[in-house]
Amino acid sequence: MKSITVRELQSPSADVWGMLAKEKDLVVRSNGEPVAVLSAVTASTLDAARAALRQARAQAAVAGMQRRAAEVGLDEWSPEDINAEINDSRREK
Repeated sequence: MKSITVRELQSPSADVWGMLAKEKDLVVRSNGEPVAVLSAVTASTLDAARAALRQARAQAAVAGMQRRAAEVGLDEWSPEDINAEINDSRREK
């Protein structure tokens, strides 16, 4: 995926929009670090693109939680262990 800088976004926008039309997605970088993704959409694809983005973010969040659980051994818990934790938590409330 091609990258552009924040400074390039401040330059004549026709260059950026032309590049976006060709590439379909651009990574925006500030001080060399990615800060955003520009993605080409149309009026008819906007809702689907937003839904896909939300779904991708949710999947990334779940993957992150699964990775953290595996790091501390929670992925080895049995259903009984999970239910016991839930019951303990409910009792504390």
